[in-house]
Amino acid sequence: MWEPQWTSFATRYRLLRCDFAGFGRTPIDRLPVTPAQDVVNLLDELDISSAGVVGASMGGRVALELAVARPDLVQTLVLEDAGLPGVNWSEAVRAYGAAEDKAVARGDLEAATEINLRMWVDGPRRAVADVDPEVRAAVGEMQRQALELQAPYWERLDEDPLVPDIAERLGEVQAPTLVLVGEEDVEDMHALAERFATEIPRARLARIPGAAHMPNLEQPGAFDKLVLEFLADALG
Repeated sequence: MWEPQWTSFATRYRLLRCDFAGFGRTPIDRLPVTPAQDVVNLLDELDISSAGVVGASMGGRVALELAVARPDLVQTLVLEDAGLPGVNWSEAVRAYGAAEDKAVARGDLEAATEINLRMWVDGPRRAVADVDPEVRAAVGEMQRQALELQAPYWERLDEDPLVPDIAERLGEVQAPTLVLVGEEDVEDMHALAERFATEIPRARLARIPGAAHMPNLEQPGAFDKLVLEFLADALG
């Protein structure tokens, strides 16, 4: 999902990207999964003592855990349409989750993938025809692959978070933080973005037009400009 930035950021920074367990090319080899601790272990293994951490959706929540548990590792923080545990989700998001669960339970991963695309790529106000078909196809491929890895564990897929109460500890984030949200994303994500911008001490918020849950893929030019300017200012 970071393929556009793998080119545009490479002239200025050393880049590292990783698949969480159950995503991309990383299978689930144990339960519960530990995405935040896995990132810490990877940074330690590569002897990276400090980084600008960019996370989207679930990755944004993982990045927040890193920023609280290991502030020494997180020099700057970028949160793109990031989530939080324990949120009182809207009826629309709860209905999406229930529909996804039913599709996976009956083994229909194509339907589950399409449910994800309608919710997170198309967004609540756009038709399929309004979305770049190449972006939709790319996300569909990624999501289908993730579902194939996760489906065998779906009913018992659990996570051991590094910071279980991260939603109550946003004020502990020390790093300069850029909060991004796609204008076409669901209202829940806008509310979360505003919360991050309010509760994280050194945070600022920007909205990206023409994008839903994955602005870095839908609007890479706008995303890159905001993030690269932020990193240049924060990192010097």
